[in-house]
Amino acid sequence: MGDAGMESTVSPPEGTAQDSFLSMTDVFLISLITGLFTYWFFFRKKKEEIPDLPKIQTVSSPARDSSFIEKMKKTGRNIVVFYGSQTGTAEEFANRLSKDAHRYGLRGMAADPEEYDLSDLSRLSEIDKSLAVFCMATYGEGDPTDNAQDFYDWLQEADTDLSGLRFAVFGLGNKTYEHFNAMGKYVDKRLEELGAQRIFELGLGDDDGNLEEDFITWREQFWPAVCEHFGVEATGEESSIRQYELVVHTDVNMNKVYTGEMGRLKSYENQKPPFDAKNPFLAVVTENRKLNEGGERHLMHLELDISNSKIRYESGDHVAVYPANDASLVNQLGEILGTDLDTVMSLNNLDEESNKKHPFPCPTSYRTALTYYLDITNPPRTNVLYELAQYATDTGEQEQLRKMASSSAEGKALYLSWVVEARRNILAILQDMPSLRPPIDHLCELLPRLQARYYSIASSSKVHPNSIHICAVTVEYETKTGRLNKGVATNWLKDKVPNENGRNSLVPMYVRKSQFRLPFKPSTPVIMIGPGTGIAPFIGFIQERAWLKEQGKEVGETVLYYGCRREREDYLYRQELARFKQEGVLTQLNVAFSRDQAEKVYVQHLLKKNKEHIWKLVNDGNAHIYVCGDARNMARDVQNTFYEIVSEYGNMNQSQAVDYVKKLMTKGRYSLDVWS
Repeated sequence: MGDAGMESTVSPPEGTAQDSFLSMTDVFLISLITGLFTYWFFFRKKKEEIPDLPKIQTVSSPARDSSFIEKMKKTGRNIVVFYGSQTGTAEEFANRLSKDAHRYGLRGMAADPEEYDLSDLSRLSEIDKSLAVFCMATYGEGDPTDNAQDFYDWLQEADTDLSGLRFAVFGLGNKTYEHFNAMGKYVDKRLEELGAQRIFELGLGDDDGNLEEDFITWREQFWPAVCEHFGVEATGEESSIRQYELVVHTDVNMNKVYTGEMGRLKSYENQKPPFDAKNPFLAVVTENRKLNEGGERHLMHLELDISNSKIRYESGDHVAVYPANDASLVNQLGEILGTDLDTVMSLNNLDEESNKKHPFPCPTSYRTALTYYLDITNPPRTNVLYELAQYATDTGEQEQLRKMASSSAEGKALYLSWVVEARRNILAILQDMPSLRPPIDHLCELLPRLQARYYSIASSSKVHPNSIHICAVTVEYETKTGRLNKGVATNWLKDKVPNENGRNSLVPMYVRKSQFRLPFKPSTPVIMIGPGTGIAPFIGFIQERAWLKEQGKEVGETVLYYGCRREREDYLYRQELARFKQEGVLTQLNVAFSRDQAEKVYVQHLLKKNKEHIWKLVNDGNAHIYVCGDARNMARDVQNTFYEIVSEYGNMNQSQAVDYVKKLMTKGRYSLDVWS
């Protein structure tokens, strides 16, 4: 026991000595680590804090600049006309209303909601006789336009008291779409909910009918309501007011002259991402082939190279393309107006406080403006005719122009028949009115901007990450006056031949995101309905489903309903679709050839033939339905067919069937990508 006790008494001193040695080492190491950590912590913190200070300043400093109230006070304005515009029409209407104001002793300004803090609407009552007007276009399936998205988001979340605000709304929509004028209706309803006072009823413009006439009819009743509300009278001044002044540059550095760029000068020579509407990417055309084998029309497939652009897209997105006007039309305008089109000029806003300094990028030449910046092919609106009337030396022509620009029933009917239905563009009007020879600078001021054209992307980024495909048909028709009118973008794209004479064919473009998306789960069945060029997004969808299958994913039924005129004439992507069908990616391929037999057959007729299968896919398989193409007839007929199927196989009455389909839309299971 003693031995054991001795052993036990001898051991501890050794252990204690070892422990003391480790403790000293530990203390040294811990001190060193603590010191280093402390130094690092404070050094790092200092480094982080330095950039934080200016960030706070930069966020708060421009707040005053974004106040439209301060701008209105500074410039003596009392009417502000906001516009939500995708194609430029709502902006054009807003400019017209703001210019109208002077006739009633008021001063107006058109404003882009994207540039201002709309929470300031609650302060508008600080200005005497103040009024906010909203010209709001609806884009796609009831969506706000890009520049009105922030305003829409603010309205949804706002709990501001707008009881001092007086307002009026004019909506721009198209009755062929499911959500007709949704944005105009929402803004009108929401402003009232927030306490604002509506001084004139909501206007609903229909682009499927006569949008210009709808606007004029609303406008001619709107201003008397404004006069009555504010106790003012029309001054009787109907004179033309120029918004821009002409400056001709005789000695200019050509490196500072715009040659077609949408935003930054020389942006086409020195491309910098990110690419968007104001900074399009110049994509090289790598393929341009005719898709149809016969017929009068020209249907084409183009491929745009987006390598090194950092542009990303998803199946179902849209590609926006900036076209150029036909050089022969531009030259004819120059000749008829006796102008040197290569004159370099600027149109400068007479209102120095305006955010919009020029109607298009300046300085530039008349040739560039008429080629890249101005719409010279669409029939001009009535305000353009009114402004041009003063330059007609023949009294009969002057009276005709003024009559068409008037709000009289006779004038509206004349404008409809002579301009709209006859599809007279500005060149045709000048040709048919020999005494009308306006100054070219005033014409350039009046013409609307040439807009980008949108196409459903016909490829999948999973398969073609560096390429965007377009499927389009050239537009060409004879007018009632015997003239041949051509679609601007499609005929311009048709001539984009890859590597022509050793030179690249370039297309200014950017991608616009869409809600037209494949289901999250690849196993979900899809039913795609797209006659004609409406097949475009479905080529991308099928490519993606094939890719997913190759990755070993379980892919649900992929059903396509496609239609064209004749099998041997315009069956688009015939070989590709046959291959997808053979590989089992496309589980069903249903094609309607409308003119290959005495009785016309369309996609909706094929849907009716397969009613039971469709109902099983939709009701039991939770299938997603996609419709792409013509909104006016096809999309409506297809939707009515689904009502029939749901009613018959779901044992529902018409009202219940409609409600069932509407719920599919709300859940994102019935998607539309349509145009009129």
